[in-house]
Amino acid sequence: MLQFRSLPFRARLTTWYVLVLAVVLLLFVAGSSLVLYLHLLNQMSHFAVQDVETIEGLLFITPDGNLSLREDYHNHPQSRLLLERLLEIRSPDGKVLYRNERLGNDELGGIPFAGEGVDTFSERSGRLKDGSRILLVSRRYSLHGMVMVIRLGYREDAIWSRIREFLAASIIALPFLLAIAAAFGYQLARRALFPLEQMAQRAEQITAERLNQRLPVENAGDELGQLARVINNVLNRLELSFEQLRRFTSDASHELRTPLAAIRSVGEVGLQNSQTAEGYRDTIGSMLEEVARLTKLVDSLLAISRSDAGQVQLNITVFSPLDLVKEVAAFFEVLTEEREQKLLVSGDAGINMKGDRLLLRQAVINVLHNAVKYSPVGGTISVSVSSLTSSVILKIADSGPGIAVEHRAKIFERFYRIDAGRARDTGGAGLGLAIAQWAVHAQGGEIRVESSDQGASFILELPAFFKSS
Repeated sequence: MLQFRSLPFRARLTTWYVLVLAVVLLLFVAGSSLVLYLHLLNQMSHFAVQDVETIEGLLFITPDGNLSLREDYHNHPQSRLLLERLLEIRSPDGKVLYRNERLGNDELGGIPFAGEGVDTFSERSGRLKDGSRILLVSRRYSLHGMVMVIRLGYREDAIWSRIREFLAASIIALPFLLAIAAAFGYQLARRALFPLEQMAQRAEQITAERLNQRLPVENAGDELGQLARVINNVLNRLELSFEQLRRFTSDASHELRTPLAAIRSVGEVGLQNSQTAEGYRDTIGSMLEEVARLTKLVDSLLAISRSDAGQVQLNITVFSPLDLVKEVAAFFEVLTEEREQKLLVSGDAGINMKGDRLLLRQAVINVLHNAVKYSPVGGTISVSVSSLTSSVILKIADSGPGIAVEHRAKIFERFYRIDAGRARDTGGAGLGLAIAQWAVHAQGGEIRVESSDQGASFILELPAFFKSS
């Protein structure tokens, strides 16, 4: 079995095809032999009935009162089976009245059974003393007042001889037929698997640097075409993932290099110039600001890395989203007071939801921080909590300049920033909204943005748990 599995798939497919064909042909030969046997047996029975009727006309009673038959006449002289008939005539009590020379001292049965040959022909199989199978036909007949049972038998040897001839011819022809079928089957398998070979050759040429190549699709409607489409879709996703990974690595390197360069620059300047204690404090403070920015960036990268690896375990609880929003709003009180902004929170306190509170808190912080950054001094930020039939809606709206149409589809991408210079000044790395989107999606929710020149609104839609009465 292991050796068979080691064969090329084309050879295995051809082998299975030949084996199945061989089984089908053997079943066909067996069925044909059975049909031929039944046909010859029926033909023999038909001839036997006709011969019994012929024999009735050939019987006569001799002057000494014995029964005899004129053997010099045959109704079917062309049939060899009729010439080999076995004839026995008995009285109803079992006395033998006549036997032909071919039967000799053999018997075609003993005492006639009740109703044998009465008003019809009785047909059955029997055996001679030597074990030979015979077809036996009997009929009750009356000649000049003498009642008798005519029994006519034919050996089935002629039938089995023809069956053996048919089987021999079939067995001789079978290997040649299978050889021809194997040759055609191998060529058919080769042509059928040729597209698969092309796909394999093309797949071997695809590497990490050549992910833009795709497998050929000759017939999109068949199974191989469907396989090629599925593999091409996988390659599309791999290419997109590799591109995102390259862009992520490049952007992460750039973001990490900037604070590190700032720390190094501030440190080198501090070492080169003699400063007072206050000056050194300012230098160290500047370095700590960059360290804080770097720490925040590393934490964001770590969160994204864990989310991509699926290593974040959700801590599902039931909580009030309004209480969560109020808690986050309190966290931004100092920042909004500095910018003279109004932060308004509203919603239904009876709404509860089921999810990871800490993860959702991080998403709300990131979105709300974005709203505070882009709202002007003295602007207004509103956070509302509402519910639909099976969803909780968190809406965070700002009074900033809004988001242009060309940026709305990209703002959730990693390291994407509408205004790179401004984001750098406020310490942003373009990861806040990406993390917020992942946090919402991880809980089976959706996040989208609506914008106008009056500001932007971020809508977080999450599965509801229940609404208390």
